Amino acid sequence: MAESLVQSFLQAFSGIIDMPFGKEIIIFVISLMPILELRGGLIAASLLNMNPVTSFIVCFIGNLIPIPFILWFITPIFDKLKKTKHLSKLVNKIESKANSKKEQIEKYQFWGLLLFVGIPLPGTGAWTGSLIASMVGMNKKKSLLAAILGVTLAGIIMFVLSFGVLKGIIS
Repeated sequence: MAESLVQSFLQAFSGIIDMPFGKEIIIFVISLMPILELRGGLIAASLLNMNPVTSFIVCFIGNLIPIPFILWFITPIFDKLKKTKHLSKLVNKIESKANSKKEQIEKYQFWGLLLFVGIPLPGTGAWTGSLIASMVGMNKKKSLLAAILGVTLAGIIMFVLSFGVLKGIIS
């Protein structure tokens, strides 16, 4: 799924590729996005034949930026949005999805969050992990550290897959 989303994104923004820092902008934006995050950014970087180390750094930074905002601000934002007629259903759906995945994080706290963010499986990642940590009231500083370490772990795994295994298949 991530690969097809990345391919679609690359096609949609193909005009940016030849601009100065165009490839870096694309993988940075992909890494900022929920669902794709760093995983999608590294896949895109590999498909764009980018420098692996530069790609890792750009994707890592892109994936980290939303985490503190989610941890500190998502709950009050969701509380306000639940009061609106048009967005309350969407917020409830997002919260319900996050609640269905919270058991591991709630039970193991720091280590659960680190592994939830760090093991690159569908439905996991920094966005969802940070949302769950915020919803269950985990310590924000510990959650931030766990999420950063989780993104690092996911980055290492996806780096090896994207620039090692995937590169071998594509080449």
